Amino acid sequence: MGQDRGVLECVLNLSEGRRAEVVAELAAAAGGDLLDVHSDPDHNRSVLTLVGTEAPRAVTRAAAARLDLRDHTGVHPRIGVVDVVPFVALTGSTTADARRARDDYATWIADELGVPAFLYGPERSLPDIRRGAFTSFPPDRGPATPHPTAGAVAVGVRPALMAWNLWLVENDLATARSIAADLRGPDVRALGLAVGDAVQVSMNLLDPQRTGPAEIYDRVAARAPIARAELVGLLTDEVLRSVPPERWTQLDVGPDRTVEARLARR
Repeated sequence: MGQDRGVLECVLNLSEGRRAEVVAELAAAAGGDLLDVHSDPDHNRSVLTLVGTEAPRAVTRAAAARLDLRDHTGVHPRIGVVDVVPFVALTGSTTADARRARDDYATWIADELGVPAFLYGPERSLPDIRRGAFTSFPPDRGPATPHPTAGAVAVGVRPALMAWNLWLVENDLATARSIAADLRGPDVRALGLAVGDAVQVSMNLLDPQRTGPAEIYDRVAARAPIARAELVGLLTDEVLRSVPPERWTQLDVGPDRTVEARLARR
């Protein structure tokens, strides 16, 4: 079922979140290696949590054939129809396994589909790619210019993180951006975004064991009223155990939203 050594997770980000039937078609390409799908129409983005190394390629082939970056609009930054493809070592796997999967995928997408690939992890961060792709540095694999319809891809290796949004009560983009700027640091990446008629602080908690969702929620709530929290994708059992159960609903987490629970169900 697409596994190599132990369990590798791949959190593939697609630049399509409005056409549910298209997202379902692309997700179906993963078969039994699909753990979760999260779509957002305003971001026009879907996050597919996958297992192994075969499913990411199957979804990528389908997306490259079905999607056209020239038609894409959305509030989230993107460089390709398959925008971000990080590999994460889970049970029985190592960082070296994840890095090998990353490098093999980057070579594959460049050679088979002609899509330029930028590597992140030890070499550079994902924000570095957002800022400098094709201008400050060339792709690590593939053509020197974007694919005409598929664009490019950022392929990474990283630890398990928590992608998480906090929606604010007041539609005040300046406040959301100010909060995001204050939150940014070694453990947190954050953006303040206008999403439809509302605003959100969109975050990646890079080390949610050290700086977790409860702490971040309280820091944001001290600055502005929060309408709701939104988990994007899945989190790990370890992170869930660090959150007081009485706050699970408030933080939009729970035992059914963990990677381990979905793996057991699979």
